[in-house]
Amino acid sequence: MSDYTHLVAAAAHAAGPCPEGQEAAWQSRVHQLAVDLVFTAREVDQAVKALDQTRPFAAYLEKVEIEPTSRRGVLTLRPDSGGAAETIRTEQQDTARGDAMIKRARELEGRWVLVYRYNEPTAASKKQRGDFSTVRMVARLVDLGEGALAFTIARELVTADAGGDTRLAVQAWRDAGLPERGMIPVADVNRVRQALRERTTPT
Repeated sequence: MSDYTHLVAAAAHAAGPCPEGQEAAWQSRVHQLAVDLVFTAREVDQAVKALDQTRPFAAYLEKVEIEPTSRRGVLTLRPDSGGAAETIRTEQQDTARGDAMIKRARELEGRWVLVYRYNEPTAASKKQRGDFSTVRMVARLVDLGEGALAFTIARELVTADAGGDTRLAVQAWRDAGLPERGMIPVADVNRVRQALRERTTPT
């Protein structure tokens, strides 16, 4: 049996002091708030698990559209590698998370973003055994600005290109002579990332 004591306490705090003579109504209010908090906690847990499975990448957010058939947001991204444009989807616009992500993406049109993505099984693959088709979904967007990356984000990208090897990423960073703080030009970060990709790509 789960212990919801901390959530009940949070709900009681949110409800405020119990008015004299209204104990039943106050308890009902606390109960409803606690239940809402349980569902919120579960949604947060699912969101964090999705982020744990992502591998972030930097891209230029070119445009945001709504797919007529699914009502999902479709983000057109230009990879920092200079390759062809890619697309990634949000949840449906009529869901709270989908609507929030679409609005967030529209705020970031024309800017560099750090994209946290995950793969979701398609509707067809869920119905048909042996079909492992997936669609690329966006879990989170972080504003990177117009031409430079914050040190922490730049190092995160470099570490990802090093296959998660922190020591390799740090060595490559130092070999390139990049600063250990502040904003790092995207061009400088890309040089380190390209070198790591070439180093870690099997021949």
